[in-house]
Amino acid sequence: MPVKQIHTSSRLEGIGEYYFSQKLREIDDLNKQGKNIISLGIGSPDLPPHPDVIKVLQEESAKPNVHAYQSYKGSPVLRNAISNWYKKWYGVDVNPDTEILPLIGSKEGIMHICMTYLNDGDIALVPNPGYPTYRSAVKLAGGTCLDYELTEANSWQPDLTVLAALDTTNIKLMFVNYPHMPTGELPNVEVLKQLVAFAREHGILIVHDNPYSFILNDNPMSLLSLEGAKDVVLELNSLSKSQNMAGWRIGMLIAAKERIDEVLRFKSNMDSGMFLPLQLAAAVALGLGKDWYDSINTVYRERRVKVFELLDVLQCDYSKNQVGMFVWAKIPATYKDGYTLSDDVLYNSNVFITPGGIFGSAGNGYIRVSLCGSIEKFEEAIRRVVSDK
Repeated sequence: MPVKQIHTSSRLEGIGEYYFSQKLREIDDLNKQGKNIISLGIGSPDLPPHPDVIKVLQEESAKPNVHAYQSYKGSPVLRNAISNWYKKWYGVDVNPDTEILPLIGSKEGIMHICMTYLNDGDIALVPNPGYPTYRSAVKLAGGTCLDYELTEANSWQPDLTVLAALDTTNIKLMFVNYPHMPTGELPNVEVLKQLVAFAREHGILIVHDNPYSFILNDNPMSLLSLEGAKDVVLELNSLSKSQNMAGWRIGMLIAAKERIDEVLRFKSNMDSGMFLPLQLAAAVALGLGKDWYDSINTVYRERRVKVFELLDVLQCDYSKNQVGMFVWAKIPATYKDGYTLSDDVLYNSNVFITPGGIFGSAGNGYIRVSLCGSIEKFEEAIRRVVSDK
């Protein structure tokens, strides 16, 4: 008797496998064929966390009384550390008891926010180009994405004239991300002030995704530092990039008490808290001084020089004023789009570079190169591409 066919839920319609999940499988197959692909695609820090952070995790996890379920709102130790971090580096006062929600990575926070606020028919403004997870999370929650296009001509900033002309009746969320990924554009304070005013006027919540503020950037900024922002802004932050703790899955949501309580209603049904030793180690990481950030930025700065050399070989145009752990570059006219260049370099030079089109149609004419690799790795990538020219 044939088995009845099982169908996936309708919410997965139009939701493909995450690009990097699929591409890494292909790269793995190529490596099995002996290709030895150099991957310059994903922004997964290859540097370790501070030794003191690892030491705390080792010591705390060896204790017998730390393995139980934890508070859904996180340890007070971690919440106080986050509050102090925001005050020291962003100049923002945050109540550790009511305005902070630790997350198992900020990526889950994007999903939690969408599930908390979006109903069928609700609209979320999504940057194009922008982090693909914004789009998939909105769709999974039953919402509708409305792109707002970012262009090089407008310094990758939202066009406020275009936003002002929108019918905002059903717009509930707006995703914003500065320093911007993938372009590396710094925040423009005047534009952000106008965005806050726009959100306040139309009853829109701004979701500010802020994981790159310390990477190659001497002036970290929180959107919550702007007057009136806390009324309409939910800010996501993370230890993945700034503390080299991507695999630890430690993030945070910073917002007004009402917003935190609303998101917690959803999140508390999704997990049972974070392992306490992880939280205690994260608190130590957040207490590190300027010398920590200077040390990792010294490494990224040296690597970026090599990436510029690689992009010169590929005849790409790029800005040297970018921040974050990627370099965004415009492809030469000899290529149809970033996918074409990426495939050319992958199959002929055994080097993987991310096509800009995965971040939205406005990225089709660009590529993105990760700084997460050794100097030797970048030099070998340059040699391979040069030999293929």
